[in-house]
Amino acid sequence: MALMMPTVDRRTLFGVALALFTLGAAAVPTAAAEPLASWNEGAAKARIVSFVREVSDPRSRSYVAPAERIAVFDNDGCLWSEQPAYFQLAFAMDRVKALAPKHPEWKTTQPFQGVLEGDIKAVAATGERGLMELVMATHAGSTTEEFAASVRQWVKTARHQTLKRPYTELVYQPMLELLAYLRANGFKTYIVSGGGIEFMRVFAEEVYGVPPEQVIGSTIATKYELRDGKPVIVREPKLDFIDDKAGKPLAINKFIGRRPVMAFGNSDGDFEMLEWTTAGTGPRLAAIVHHDDAAREFAYDRDSHIGKLRRGLDEGPQRGWLILSMKDDWKAVYPAPAR
Repeated sequence: MALMMPTVDRRTLFGVALALFTLGAAAVPTAAAEPLASWNEGAAKARIVSFVREVSDPRSRSYVAPAERIAVFDNDGCLWSEQPAYFQLAFAMDRVKALAPKHPEWKTTQPFQGVLEGDIKAVAATGERGLMELVMATHAGSTTEEFAASVRQWVKTARHQTLKRPYTELVYQPMLELLAYLRANGFKTYIVSGGGIEFMRVFAEEVYGVPPEQVIGSTIATKYELRDGKPVIVREPKLDFIDDKAGKPLAINKFIGRRPVMAFGNSDGDFEMLEWTTAGTGPRLAAIVHHDDAAREFAYDRDSHIGKLRRGLDEGPQRGWLILSMKDDWKAVYPAPAR
């Protein structure tokens, strides 16, 4: 006897087919959002994306274990702007003005006189010695908590002298995206800067997503003491370590203990960090942010007193380092202003 099949109208069949199609489509993962959205399509972006994919793919011959995926970044001029003066120097100068009532002698003593009178040329004329005097006078004597509080308050209220925006808004949107992209692919990101370590640690996690323990910078001497029965760490008026030039590889070795596979800088002060990174075995990538966009930021390199870039421009391409053009490689420089 022939089996009788139940009758099913065409609308039911269509509904079942549509449901099956929808379920099937849902099972197919959607394409990941395009990384580095603020970067223009080109050789620089392509090389970075290709490198990250290769070192993070277990099937790749260039695979790097997560523990070894270390990326280091300079801060001034690499993650945020640095012209017409380092932002930490702007902080020091504002601190001089705030502390001046307690130091009447500063009115007739350089470099403090120049700061109080707004004579930047006079301040610059005092050279490295004068700048160190400013830093020691404004950065030492307080506890680490007191210093952090002063930086935190300054970050909230200070504005860049020409761009008229908070300093923490003058970070580079493409580099923020790069930091996030690397972390999403198993990298550990570090800041390795000539700036003060305790200055940067105040805002690095909120602004860059880099926690304090992954910030390396220059330090002044500190001591442990009791104040009113409370244990504190006090900042002393003497240098401990300058994290610049050859000091950067030394600091990376001391505090990270692994040679990075990626390094990003912008000046000849970063040369040794990039050199040491790329001297390791296995896949390596180094890049220099070149400030060549006077319209959207600043244009400077070989003859600048801030962020001088001469050796890196001459030798970087021969060493296989990327020269990132702010003008050509970035769609945007800064994030949109906060409302």
